[in-house]
Amino acid sequence: MSSHPENATTHGVITAVRGTVLDVQFDGKSPAIGTGLYCRVPQDDVITAYVHSHLGEGSVRAIAIDSTRGLCRGWQVTSHGRPIDVVVGDKLLGRVVDLKGTPLDGGAPIETETRWPLHRPPPPSSERRTGNEIYATGIKVIDLFCPFTSGSRVAVFGGAGVGKTIVLTEFIHNAVEGYRGVAVFAGIGERSREGFELWQELASRGFMDRTVMVFGQMKEPPGARFLVGQAALSIAEYFRDARQKDVMFVVDNVYRHVQAGMEVSGLLGRLPSRVGYQPTLAADIASLEERITATRSAGMVSVQAVYVPADDYSDPAVTHTFWHIDSALVLSRDVATEGLFPAVDPLRSTSKALDPALVGLRHYETAQEALRVLGRFEELRDLIAMLGMEELSPEDRLLVNRARRLRNFLTQPFFVAELFTGTPGRRVTPEETVEGVAAILDGKCDHLREDALFMIGALEEAIP
Repeated sequence: MSSHPENATTHGVITAVRGTVLDVQFDGKSPAIGTGLYCRVPQDDVITAYVHSHLGEGSVRAIAIDSTRGLCRGWQVTSHGRPIDVVVGDKLLGRVVDLKGTPLDGGAPIETETRWPLHRPPPPSSERRTGNEIYATGIKVIDLFCPFTSGSRVAVFGGAGVGKTIVLTEFIHNAVEGYRGVAVFAGIGERSREGFELWQELASRGFMDRTVMVFGQMKEPPGARFLVGQAALSIAEYFRDARQKDVMFVVDNVYRHVQAGMEVSGLLGRLPSRVGYQPTLAADIASLEERITATRSAGMVSVQAVYVPADDYSDPAVTHTFWHIDSALVLSRDVATEGLFPAVDPLRSTSKALDPALVGLRHYETAQEALRVLGRFEELRDLIAMLGMEELSPEDRLLVNRARRLRNFLTQPFFVAELFTGTPGRRVTPEETVEGVAAILDGKCDHLREDALFMIGALEEAIP
């Protein structure tokens, strides 16, 4: 850990330690809420905490962002009167750091004097701008049903093991080639293995020199996991506001931010709210999401993974996140069990950018017709399971055959999964996707076998 600065202003004494929550008594004026506190331990390390609340008579309650193992009452704490902050600057590019800017990649310490507070207010409404430029991902099912613009917030919702991280990684892979800005990745409470694999993927593609990775993984204390998203956002805002560069902000996983807040809330002794969540759930999510926006100086596009506990989309953490999202990509376990990947459920996915004024009339009408066909197919599935295809009307039989071909066509081999599948990845432009889907809906592929459309790129690959 880095040592604290020497210009100490106030000293206090630890009076209680409850997990990662500390009570500290100051003789004079209490440090302001959000102020960083530093305690040097015998191993010559420094434990960092931040003031959460005032208890009165010079006593404060603080949340540690380092392990408090071995910490004792009576130890001295130093406050410098400044909010807890993170290093920012161009020297972070290509590096993997924690929320204090300490390197995690085995590299040299980052030498920069510029530090920004972890907690910063969102830009005022007058400074915000909305992007009207469609951001092509190269993933068919996203570009067709769930397009998003250059200034939007996109979330990938899904339960455990349905492919959220793979979709996120494929998006990054496809986006980096034509992207001219900076990417900031926030790893919140996820597995260290996934972060390492993403690091390797970006390095192999030659994009790490324009990327900053900020991690607070599962093994970290809840205070660190709760703040790592804020630290990554401060770094992203530096590049957006001070350097005026477009920023791609990727988060994996927003639910872990909520979960860390729930753990911190429990340690603070608050009574839980619905389903055991912290009473400040809405504010905790808003404090992260409202800072993610494009401004007049530069753009910011955000793609976030959101874990859905027990596949329950009515979970309060999921519904509160939905409020802030412009495009919601819903992954379905039912689709995944059928072997259709990416396991997107188009009928539950939404996008504010699926508008004729943004994507064009042909794209919009093709997507709406595809949704109608897939919706009717879902209505008929129980009937087919009980009575068979023979009991359907000729019109419904034709619709079911086209719906099956459409579902197969919307699968796609991913570049980041080549090592596991042995199938080369495909990138498809939105125009190719729309033309392929329109051809299937118009009956131009009725003569093709269903499996000929499975795991291909553009439609031309299925035509002999």
